[in-house]
Amino acid sequence: MGALPPPLGWGGIVRLGLVQMALGAVIILTTATLNRVMVVEWMLPATLPGLLAGLHHAVQLLRPRWGYGSDMGGRRTPWIIGGMTVLAGGGWLAAIGTAVMGTATAPGIALAVLGYFLVGVGAGAAGTNLLVLIAARTAPERRPAAATICWVLMISGFVVTASVAGALLDPFSPSRLVAVSGGVSIFAVLLTSVAVLGIEGARPAVAPTAAATPKPGFLQALREVWSEPRARLFTLFVFVAMLGYAGQHLILEPFAGLVFGFTPGQSTRLASLQYGGVLVGMIGVGVLATLAGEGRRRMLRAWAVAGCLASAAALAGLAVGAGVGPGWPIRLNVFFLGFANGVFAVAAIGSMMGLVDVGRRSREGVRMGLWGAAQAMAMGFGGLLGAAAVDLGRLFMGAPAPAFAVVFMGEALLFVAAAALAVRVGRSLEAQGPNSNASPAFAGASARGG
Repeated sequence: MGALPPPLGWGGIVRLGLVQMALGAVIILTTATLNRVMVVEWMLPATLPGLLAGLHHAVQLLRPRWGYGSDMGGRRTPWIIGGMTVLAGGGWLAAIGTAVMGTATAPGIALAVLGYFLVGVGAGAAGTNLLVLIAARTAPERRPAAATICWVLMISGFVVTASVAGALLDPFSPSRLVAVSGGVSIFAVLLTSVAVLGIEGARPAVAPTAAATPKPGFLQALREVWSEPRARLFTLFVFVAMLGYAGQHLILEPFAGLVFGFTPGQSTRLASLQYGGVLVGMIGVGVLATLAGEGRRRMLRAWAVAGCLASAAALAGLAVGAGVGPGWPIRLNVFFLGFANGVFAVAAIGSMMGLVDVGRRSREGVRMGLWGAAQAMAMGFGGLLGAAAVDLGRLFMGAPAPAFAVVFMGEALLFVAAAALAVRVGRSLEAQGPNSNASPAFAGASARGG
């Protein structure tokens, strides 16, 4: 048992970012490629991949439990590698199940259900503990850049995997689908294992009195974290903001097609434009916050609020565009929405990394798991609620444009509420004073180094 190693340099941060890339590589196949095969090649109801994706998100409500496991064990690396192995195996099994659906629907669905369940378990276990490890091993002044690097690499994993897998899948066959998915899964596990090797360092020596202290049960640890006002308030912020963020995803391309007459190719390019905006927003905030030095503390807080308000403005613009129709600058509006989402996302992720050690010691994994569970719940419900609200609106209003307008305005209001919650979190942390170990993400207090 030795002392904690020094904070990570840029190379170490990039290595942990590669784990996010591996996560993204496996997940994009389950949420995009397998979705398309079920609906297009096998002509199954679109509800099926929607329910499977919902299962993947629902399982991640157990993130606090996986964080608790690493809190009590004192090590994050085994949970990251183990979680990635389960995720990769689940992704491969989901692909096998999807391939089987072409000839035997019921057995294929059964395999896919198990596969998506394992995807949720693995993504939750690996993702939760990866974020805790990044926060623990990164110096406070580098956390904004670390958040940017990790999420840019994750999106890169989406893009690269989608491009390479798409090329390898043509001409399509079930066996080719299984082979490509298996290759991606094996690569993800190998990349993760190499990336985290030696990063965490030796577990620090524990004083005899501390070692003799009985460990709390999971429910007790969860109650302790939930009783912390700042952790509880930040959980609400994450849920409300991600609910607004998730609500747009399933309806943006149909909106472009129904209201603006976009072809499938045009609407797909519109989605790419949005992700381009996300990357610009993420990189911009990460660079500015890192260069700001001590000023990054208030800057991140300001960007969290500004990103939410800008997202609200962009969604309100889409609501107006629904009434205006083809004359509205939809491409510029969508790029700005992506940019605002990127600003909000990096500020929120940086905040998670900093706030994770505010409160009772040895509860970092439970806190990060709680916020991850709030995010997963919002992502699962957000897309479903947004799509259902549009369907109901079209039913009662008799036209798509006003239905989309109402839903976009509702999502804008969610972001306004999230901005108000972000302000409350910042004020709460400022009240701790300069001697607090609070995160620099929202307050001006000094943070503990990783």
